Amino acid sequence: MVATGSLSSKNPDSISELLDRSFHPGSLLNDFDYWDYVVPEPNLNEVVFEETTCQSLVQMLEKCLSKSKHTKLGCSKVLVPEKLTQRIAQDVLRLSSTEPCGLRGCVIHVNLEVENVCKKLDRIVCDPSVVPTFELTLVFKQETCSWTSFRDFFFSRGRFSSGLGRTLILSSGFRLVKKKLYSLIGTTVIEEC
Repeated sequence: MVATGSLSSKNPDSISELLDRSFHPGSLLNDFDYWDYVVPEPNLNEVVFEETTCQSLVQMLEKCLSKSKHTKLGCSKVLVPEKLTQRIAQDVLRLSSTEPCGLRGCVIHVNLEVENVCKKLDRIVCDPSVVPTFELTLVFKQETCSWTSFRDFFFSRGRFSSGLGRTLILSSGFRLVKKKLYSLIGTTVIEEC
């Protein structure tokens, strides 16, 4: 709503001038009703689709961690902070929203950073029928200030050294690196969360 008029100041005399011109506070309601018809309603189908896609991506990430715990990580449990995979999925959807094929053209390389060394866990192809247009490198980080990390260090020297009893705790921080595959500029976006 844009207010215009010939009032020169905001003194009490100007307010009485508005009232003399038949200004009534109830007339604002009509102006707001106008915006109800002009502003488009959000597309609920699109919101539901995005939420479904986000949940599907969360499941892919959790499956990747579950599969990697015995094969690549050598541990029996991976503890993931609450809503971490949800936050990652939302960031992946946000980064893929500007791409020509969206999430379908995405390949995600999943890594784990342990003591400044990245360990490759898996490669997730979002839609195998689409030629990838960009890659995301997701780097999970191990929690370094937890009791379990110290416990594993102390017990690794004796009879408790089997990796299958070890618990890996992930930090709430992660890194996403986006690399466009078919771009003349060859842009790379790095986001640390």
